[in-house]
Amino acid sequence: MNIDKLMRIDLNLLVVLQVLLEEESVTRAAVRLNLSQSALSKSLTRLRTSLQDPLFTRTAHGLKPTTHALQLQQTLPNLLQGLYQLTQAPSFDPASSDRHFSISMLESAYATLLPCFIGPLLQQAKSIHLDVLSWKKESMQALQQGKMDFGITALDFSEDHRLEIQKLPDGIEHVILFNDHQTCLVHQHHPILTAVENGSWNQDAYLQQNHIQIVCEGNKWWALDYFLEKQGKQRNIISTLPDFYGGASLCAHSDLIFTLPSSFITHAQKLYPLKQIPLPFAFSEMAYVLIWHQRNNDEPGHKWIREMICNNVENTFGS
Repeated sequence: MNIDKLMRIDLNLLVVLQVLLEEESVTRAAVRLNLSQSALSKSLTRLRTSLQDPLFTRTAHGLKPTTHALQLQQTLPNLLQGLYQLTQAPSFDPASSDRHFSISMLESAYATLLPCFIGPLLQQAKSIHLDVLSWKKESMQALQQGKMDFGITALDFSEDHRLEIQKLPDGIEHVILFNDHQTCLVHQHHPILTAVENGSWNQDAYLQQNHIQIVCEGNKWWALDYFLEKQGKQRNIISTLPDFYGGASLCAHSDLIFTLPSSFITHAQKLYPLKQIPLPFAFSEMAYVLIWHQRNNDEPGHKWIREMICNNVENTFGS
């Protein structure tokens, strides 16, 4: 784009050209534009100079566009409409919009959160496109760079019950969707169930078991593992998997303990005969958070999507 040349063009002249092409008469064009014929003739002269083409020839029946003017007539209306849209205040009509949005989500949130909002959202905005992607190491950077619209991830609460928002980079906004806590799954005949029943299910018993771990963002350890490390203790992680459904399957077919967010329990138990048992020691909660870049705080489409997600998740999980 040649900015210097573009700055020398009076964009109002394009409006004059469009009206002249429609009317093919200086007199009628002047009336529509509320200009004198003399002023319009001067504008036409400036147009001819800027575009280096006569644009029109006079005939007994009015102005006849040149070949170049006819070519401009094909693109000028869309160009002017685009310029007009640029001057309008931002708006978003979900009923008519066909915009594309993208959201990156933790794998555990697919089954838990997506059903809360996807139906109502697409019911009100039937033509929008929503790309749902898995949360990866690169997802936060994609949000910062504007390559991603939203993210749903998990943040842990510290021991003083404050959300660890310092893990979010500058410019990233967040809202808590709901709080969750860690719990455990075992198959229905697991020998540890006896310990749960007789009250001997404690941290020592937990650490004596073998464990399943879901790898998130390429990390084998969760906040729970760092919590145990501070005590000089460690879980014996026998198997790592990339997703929670795989973890539920392995749990159902082995004696491995599966520690996971409680919100995923119902989804796992629909598929396998699994028993939920508590995490046998105190550990801080976590929160699922919706995140986005602050550049989109006031963008109408982004605000509407955020409100749809937050309102529908709240309706499902409560305040």
